[in-house]
Amino acid sequence: MHFLSQDHGCEGWRGEMAARIRAFDWSQTDLGPFDQWPASLRMAVQFLLASPLPLVMLWGRMGYMIYNDAYSVFAGGRHPYLLGSPVELGWPEVADFNRHVVDTCLAGGTLSYRDKELVLLRNGVPEDVWMDLYYSPVAGDDGRPAGVMAIVVETTAHMLSERAREAAERAYRATNERLQMALNTGAVMGSFVWDISNDRLSGDERFARTFLFPPELGLDQLPASAALQVIHDDDREQVRSLIDQAVQHGGPYNAEYRLRRPDGSYHWVLASGRCDYDDQGRPARFPGVLIDIHERKMAEASLLKLTRNLEQRVEQEVRARSEVEDKLRQSQKLEAIGGLTGGVAHDFNNVLQVIAGNLHLLARQQRDNPEVQVRVAAAIDAVERGAKLSSQLLAFARRQQLSPATYNLRRLYDGLGELLVRALGETVQVRMQVPDQPWCIHVDRNQLENAVLNLAINARDAMSGEGEIVISTENVVLGREFCAGKGISAGDYVRLGVSDSGAGMSPATVAQAFEPFFTTKPDGLGTGLGLSMVFGFVKQSAGHVEISSTEGQGTTVHMYFPRSEGAEAVETASASPTGIRGEESILLVEDDDQVRATAAELLEQLGYRVVIAENGDVAMGLLVAGLQVDLIFTDVVMPGRIKSADLAAWAQARTPPLPVLFASGHTRDIISRNNQLAPGQHLLRKPYGPDALADRVRRVLHGGAS
Repeated sequence: MHFLSQDHGCEGWRGEMAARIRAFDWSQTDLGPFDQWPASLRMAVQFLLASPLPLVMLWGRMGYMIYNDAYSVFAGGRHPYLLGSPVELGWPEVADFNRHVVDTCLAGGTLSYRDKELVLLRNGVPEDVWMDLYYSPVAGDDGRPAGVMAIVVETTAHMLSERAREAAERAYRATNERLQMALNTGAVMGSFVWDISNDRLSGDERFARTFLFPPELGLDQLPASAALQVIHDDDREQVRSLIDQAVQHGGPYNAEYRLRRPDGSYHWVLASGRCDYDDQGRPARFPGVLIDIHERKMAEASLLKLTRNLEQRVEQEVRARSEVEDKLRQSQKLEAIGGLTGGVAHDFNNVLQVIAGNLHLLARQQRDNPEVQVRVAAAIDAVERGAKLSSQLLAFARRQQLSPATYNLRRLYDGLGELLVRALGETVQVRMQVPDQPWCIHVDRNQLENAVLNLAINARDAMSGEGEIVISTENVVLGREFCAGKGISAGDYVRLGVSDSGAGMSPATVAQAFEPFFTTKPDGLGTGLGLSMVFGFVKQSAGHVEISSTEGQGTTVHMYFPRSEGAEAVETASASPTGIRGEESILLVEDDDQVRATAAELLEQLGYRVVIAENGDVAMGLLVAGLQVDLIFTDVVMPGRIKSADLAAWAQARTPPLPVLFASGHTRDIISRNNQLAPGQHLLRKPYGPDALADRVRRVLHGGAS
């Protein structure tokens, strides 16, 4: 770093990005080594680092990215891997847009956008964003454009706020228009005055039409008796009573009743008025108005109809909610147990790896000692049984690596039939029920067959080894009510069931059936991990599993898998690499001292040159310092600032990419959301033996499949 020790315009560089820019290996890019940068580039970077605005510079025709601290916040999870990357690789979803920017500015032009809408990937999900973007050329030492300076200001929050405000204004205008229309239309159906002393009724035209008075009658000579005749028979007496009460005692008069229409139907109205008295206190006049309340009464009738069974519906809702809450609590309980078992399995696998590694080394050192070989073989067999238990724990914890593909359940018995016959015995019959056109699902076939086998063995034991097991497949459509509290969405599913006619289970047993190590079998006849493995596999496959059982009548386990529209996968056999030894150099990264020691010795016996590092921080330090290796062999879960996934990402960003082989029994930190390793990632499960290690190392070095 001779360049940094002299006054080359870098003495004012401060902040995280300044340090990252100094530390980056620019010799791998067209910019060349850091200490040979031209003055124009140094000045542009100094300006960029000093700015509080998010600035990024795209240098050269490839648009190599150099940015400041404010831009690193905008970059989110892509930081720090954007540094030194071509802009089209750093932001592939807007590659065409950025290519246009680079070409325009390197030709001397400028570009600016206000509230530019783009679709960017954030956390792996496409998201609409808006930004103010300003692009201008940056001159090189020869005065010609050599790069592009970009100011990036995200305005997504502002745009979403503006859209919400405009929507609110539109809603307000619509509401105001409806209000004005209601006022203009009016609900008044007429007004009337009853001259009590002369028993004469008068009203306006709307009142006369409403009560079906003949048009030839004068509006001040309307017979009161005729008005009563168009009132519904069931309401007439009540109207008379309310009128008499208002006349005799005073106070307001409000009567709701039904009027017959010309077509014979009835219409609800509200007659509202009061009685006026003369100087002697005698009833004189009875003015009032007629108001249309038909829509309100219809709404009330509908509401009354809906609420007649309210108590029953509330009881049903409370019961349904209680069931959902019970399922949610059970799901949270299993999730907590899963997190614990996953961590335990990881530590257990490290212990098994130390034991297995030393056993294999001992076997090689004592090849000519038959007694040692017998004892070592027995110990290795015990290690393998322990590894199987650990694998089942990881399945329950949903931490196993899956290799899902589109699969048709018509092929289930083809791959499983012979194994079922051997496992269940001749006294148990297996009957398959598959529809003519079953839907496809996206699952790991090996894990699916393993789950069905576990369920079939449980069914055999429940029937005391004699009876019929039914394996059924159905295409089903699940509604929102069924899916509530189960962690799945409504839609098309394939239901795979395994049924028996055995002893059945009590509700208390069903509630605990999926918990690891819970078993009703006698001591020594079951680990209690079979159903746990089934539960974890189905959940990891975005499905749902449930048990239906009646004591004395049998049990059915139903597994629900989302329907897949993809084409059915075609299985192909992979060829093994030739040659099992090698002479390449390997960086071994492992925090457990004993695991690291045995792994290093196994690799050295295979002919490899091994460099060890106890964590990701040490490994990255060695690589940045110039260590050249052919492969990184790293544990997945490690302490320190730099995780194994960060180490792998750095290795993949190199040119050419440096292959990485992960070793773990716990893939939480590298497994993707769809339960698969990312492209270019390779995993060796712990505990592993020398043959598995040799085979997988050669595959990865030769570019084999993960």
